[in-house]
Amino acid sequence: MGIAITLQLQLRMSPTLLEGALTAMHSPRRGVPRPKLNPAMLDTAYRQGIFPMPDGNGGMNWYRPNPRAILPLDAFHATRSLRRTLKKGHFTVTFDKDFVGVMKGCADRPSSWIDDEFIDAYSALHAMGKAHSVEVWLGARLVGGTYGVHLGGAFFAESKFHYETDASKVALAKLVERLNERGFSLLEVQFLTEHLSQFGVIEVPHAEYMVRLQAALALKCVF
Repeated sequence: MGIAITLQLQLRMSPTLLEGALTAMHSPRRGVPRPKLNPAMLDTAYRQGIFPMPDGNGGMNWYRPNPRAILPLDAFHATRSLRRTLKKGHFTVTFDKDFVGVMKGCADRPSSWIDDEFIDAYSALHAMGKAHSVEVWLGARLVGGTYGVHLGGAFFAESKFHYETDASKVALAKLVERLNERGFSLLEVQFLTEHLSQFGVIEVPHAEYMVRLQAALALKCVF
């Protein structure tokens, strides 16, 4: 996934919501349960360019990478194999039909940060209309998908999965198509990888990302 930089930056956040909470989730005091991940915490964090990942030991790490990976919505590159798959049309694509199923599909791998707490928190965000999924079906079977957070005109892609060749790529292509149709301006993908680079993903400095983020948050887009 590339090099992740654990959050060590000053946060402009409501003290009643996140001041101390991020530290507590990363390093809970002995005998004091850390705050559970919840929609209000996620909403505030993403607006500041921050996202969480469990550390596997009961804590929660918060990340604000520099540089940041984004997929310019006007520069998505569909590989030749993906174009062939899309042309065949043997997959059916839906939106927000099985959000939890997509999250569980993304978690279905030998090593995953997506645990029950993550699923509960993001599902609650989904119920509020601030998180969405793309499902790829082969007949009645869910074979791929992606999910992420939606605030204003920004979409923060969290993870994707596939059980059939190209199913996750189809999900990404259809996500980009929908975001363009709905007037979104930012698709954030956290870290640049060799896999993501084939689709046109680039890295931008943190300062530039925050400018793009604030402009996107000012939009009122419907997913």
